[in-house]
Amino acid sequence: MSERQPMNARESFAAPAATSLSIRIETERLVLRPPRTADVPRMRQALRKNAAHLRPWSVAPAPGDDPASLASVSRSIMRHRREWRQGLAYVLLIVPRDCDTPVIGRVALGGILRGAFQNAYLGYWIDVDHQNQGLMTEAVRAATTFAFGSGALHRIQAAVMPNNAPSQRVLEKVGYRREGVALRYLCIAGSWQDHVLFAVTADEWLACSTARGSP
Repeated sequence: MSERQPMNARESFAAPAATSLSIRIETERLVLRPPRTADVPRMRQALRKNAAHLRPWSVAPAPGDDPASLASVSRSIMRHRREWRQGLAYVLLIVPRDCDTPVIGRVALGGILRGAFQNAYLGYWIDVDHQNQGLMTEAVRAATTFAFGSGALHRIQAAVMPNNAPSQRVLEKVGYRREGVALRYLCIAGSWQDHVLFAVTADEWLACSTARGSP
C-alpha cells in the first residue's frame, strides 16, 4: 500500500471521499478488511473463544447483555458498515492471508473527528492462539498506514492499561510515541483504570516509514 503525503492544514479539514467497503489490506501473513454480514458466525465464534482472554481489557457488558449473541454481533457489524460509509470509524477484521475463513482479530479506528483535529482512537485484539507471533504488530502497522492514506487522518491515539505490557510493545515497535498517563481514564471490566497514552501523526509516520524503507 502506498504512503500518502501529509496534508496541509487547510486540506485536512475536508472529509475524504468514502473508502470502499470492499477494500482488502494485505500484509505478509494477513488480510485486513471491513466486516461483512456473512462474518456474523465467524465473529460470534471468535468472541466466544476469546471471551476470557479479552475480558480484563474490555468494557463490561450491561447486565443480561451477551456481546457474542446473534443479535449483538449482527447489530455491531451493521453499525460498523454504516459508520465506515459515513467516515466515522474504520473497523477491520483480521484473517489469515492463506485462509479467509477464521477471524483471528480486529483493529478499530474509532471516534473519528475531522475539522481541526483529524484524529482517530485505535483499539485492537488478537486471538489467544495467535499471540506472540508478531501478527498484531503487523496488523496495527497496516491499519495505521491505511488511516494516514485512504483515511486521510492526521493523528491516531491509543490508550493502554499500564499492566498490558504486550499491547504497549506493539505500539512501540510500530512507531507510536508515549505521551503520558491518564488517571482513571476508562471504565474497564467494571472499574476506572489508568491508561498510558500513545500517539503518532501523519508526518511522523511518513518519516518512520521512509526510514524503514516501506513503499
